[in-house]
Amino acid sequence: MTDVPEMAAAPAGDPPGAAPAADAPTQWAAAYFDGYSTVGLLAVIGVLFLAVAFVCGRLLRPVVPTPEKLLTYECGVDPVGEGWAHTQVRYYVYAFLYVIFAVDSIFLFPWATVFAEPGFGGTTLVEMFVFLGFLTVGLLYAWKKGVLEWT
Repeated sequence: MTDVPEMAAAPAGDPPGAAPAADAPTQWAAAYFDGYSTVGLLAVIGVLFLAVAFVCGRLLRPVVPTPEKLLTYECGVDPVGEGWAHTQVRYYVYAFLYVIFAVDSIFLFPWATVFAEPGFGGTTLVEMFVFLGFLTVGLLYAWKKGVLEWT
């Protein structure tokens, strides 16, 4: 939980149902946003560090443009032809399938942790089999469409 102080009680001379002191919301807000100010300060320091690094790099690097430096670099070979090349869509499909299954495998680790807790066994087991069923249906669909064939 958070370390938020309790709202101040009514002053000692007031009856039991009286409203709290007027500065209580201010104290509560100050305590609540204290953690955010730390994160904000750290973010500002990180951005300043990055800006200083870029400015120093720009000031310290040598700038001597020559015609050879302005050419497109292709692994040490002089560029020939157009820069546009057709890429097979299947590469993207394989990458997309990999990302899907990598992200899905990330969901298996918390499930395994919760599965070990008492009282969650049967429910989480059914939920995970439903989840794995959806993955299997997607994989079978991709296989049926011929997406997984390389030739």
